[in-house]
Amino acid sequence: MTPRPELRRRRVCENDDYAAFTRRILCAHGRRIARGDIEGLTDLTRLADDVDTAVRHAVTGLRAAGFSWADIASRLGTTRQAAHQRYSSAGPS
Repeated sequence: MTPRPELRRRRVCENDDYAAFTRRILCAHGRRIARGDIEGLTDLTRLADDVDTAVRHAVTGLRAAGFSWADIASRLGTTRQAAHQRYSSAGPS
């Protein structure tokens, strides 16, 4: 299924700024932990699971909007088959 042209157009919104802000927060969190907060390391590693969950939600939404596995895979830097295997409902968790 090919998405309608209006869905393919990238919406101008704050997503780029939001992503940059999120990266800055993660880096700052790592620096704070590096200064001696060993207990914070556990919370930081849990964020990796949260990011994976967010990516799964994003992929599910993009598929529902009509984007192809090839479109999604190219943004993930992987093959269509690998993206499908990892993020489809039939794929491993």
